[in-house]
Amino acid sequence: MARSGAPTAGRVTKEWAAEFPDFDVWKPLRLLRRIGPVVQGVCLDRTTGGDGYLPTAHVHALTREFPVVSLTLGRRLTRPSGTPDPVLFARHERDFGRATGALREQSALPLDEPPSIEAIVREYHAEARRRVEKGHGPAVPEVEDGILVAAAAGQHDLAEEGLSLARELTGVWPRSSMPLDWPGAEAWLDGLVARAGDREALVAVVRGQTVAHKLARVRDRFPWDCRL
Repeated sequence: MARSGAPTAGRVTKEWAAEFPDFDVWKPLRLLRRIGPVVQGVCLDRTTGGDGYLPTAHVHALTREFPVVSLTLGRRLTRPSGTPDPVLFARHERDFGRATGALREQSALPLDEPPSIEAIVREYHAEARRRVEKGHGPAVPEVEDGILVAAAAGQHDLAEEGLSLARELTGVWPRSSMPLDWPGAEAWLDGLVARAGDREALVAVVRGQTVAHKLARVRDRFPWDCRL
């Protein structure tokens, strides 16, 4: 395709990949890099009308069986007003540089170098606390992911910190807002302790999810100290 006119999704993906070379192209408009039991991504979601895309920086924990790569801790590109800031395909050449720079600034985690497991887990913790402060629904998945990611990575002190946060939050989460399948605080906490204590099972889940989501060609930036 000629360089003139609106670019294809493939060309947009390639240009974002060149801007963030530590990420790999996973699918059209999706960039990922593996960080052990987590993937970090840049998602270029098409707008509703299909005439542009909305960049979103995010992570997804591989420590749970899940049918898609989620946009957890997502930071969608926004204007100073807080409204979404889509990049129109017709204006991609003009707005691409501004969009990549703004996403770097707005992302909860660094994009130019891989964040550490600790940084990722602490951002899960921070998001859980922010949800409480803002009166939003309980961040049950984020709390679980923070604990299980730390445990899978062999960072036991960080997993224990997450369990302490979980115990704290169960005391302030309103029961009326809990998920319908919520087993109750005690059963939930006991289950988390058991899952965090079985690293072999967690690593097996990570391996299975890596296969299920076809992530074998996505480079892993985390130096696993043991591959079970």
